[in-house]
Amino acid sequence: MHKDIIKAMEKYADEENIPIMEKKGIDFLCKFIEKNEIKSILELGTAIGYSAIRMALTSKDVKITSVERNQDRYMMALKNVKACDLEDRITLICGDALDVDIKEKYDMVFIDAAKAQNINFFNKYKENLNKYGVIVTDNISFHGFVESKEEIENKNLRGLVNKIRDYIEFLKNHPEYETKFYKVGDGIAITYKKEDINE
Repeated sequence: MHKDIIKAMEKYADEENIPIMEKKGIDFLCKFIEKNEIKSILELGTAIGYSAIRMALTSKDVKITSVERNQDRYMMALKNVKACDLEDRITLICGDALDVDIKEKYDMVFIDAAKAQNINFFNKYKENLNKYGVIVTDNISFHGFVESKEEIENKNLRGLVNKIRDYIEFLKNHPEYETKFYKVGDGIAITYKKEDINE
């Protein structure tokens, strides 16, 4: 049942041009969740619920809170979560992740929302990490544009790519965190607290 729903979501996202995680990226992330026995996840950017559902299916112990600001996508995500019978493990919030007030702590914060706000998302939600928790960020490559040395003609795209480059530098130079970058899917960054690694 789940496989059919997931395939239908992939088809819908492709046809409607809705950004969901690339297959290799979500497969990599699900393996990471399993390997590290991650049980609680805060996701910023639900879209239609694809990655939340895929992550929840890694284990019956995984619980996810996911935030989406687009009302239509939020409603679609609700429908998809219900179809997968995961309402008891996936909590959806409709709102802007920069405005939402979340007090709980999580094993993983997954940033997959407005790319230009990555630094703000990181700074706001790093306090929501459990000890040994990680921050995972998708679209670090942004379709190869981030690594490209050629001038991007579209002004908006150029601005967005520069913001992602700034975020990468922010992660690389952060005094309290260490980040590993993976060239999988559309580029994934996994960030750890240095104090947790050095214990």
